[in-house]
Amino acid sequence: MPLSTPVSRRALRHSRVIDVQAYVRDDGLWDIDAHITDIKSFDANLASGPRAAGAPLHDLHLRITVDHALTIVEAEAASDAVPYPGFCDTIGPAYRALIGLNLLKNFRRDLKQRLAGIAGCTHLTELAQVLPTATVQAFAGDVWSTRDGENADLPHEKPFQLDKCHALRTDGGAVARYYPRWVAKA
Repeated sequence: MPLSTPVSRRALRHSRVIDVQAYVRDDGLWDIDAHITDIKSFDANLASGPRAAGAPLHDLHLRITVDHALTIVEAEAASDAVPYPGFCDTIGPAYRALIGLNLLKNFRRDLKQRLAGIAGCTHLTELAQVLPTATVQAFAGDVWSTRDGENADLPHEKPFQLDKCHALRTDGGAVARYYPRWVAKA
């Protein structure tokens, strides 16, 4: 279902695109590659000089490598376009501070403690915040079973996604319909 029709004519001024891709590696680990771009639809006058319409203000990359427990075992960041060349693009090594964090255990809190403010890049740190849910989606049905019924991979364990969002609450209709074994009893 799309958004409603805008009530007024409008002109695009800024576009931010976030793309996350997950790759299983031959060694059993997973690489999660995240990319963010910010583009203006007009010529922008930055403190560092003009930026042509359509040229990225930010073109940033972040890769984490995780194990099956979603613990980060490697991390790197790179910058292809930044508003302050020679300054913004020097922060990449700081993102090794993600190593050892677990995407399911206070990741966003620990991310902010390690890389907020001047310790990191606002945009890379914001990009990192999408990594837990993107990685869960990558693991769903591949690393972790999401099925129910007689052929479920883990028939004795509640599927991990239940009670993680409003639609999959165990006292709700979707669980009653698609995961009847796990409906919360009154």
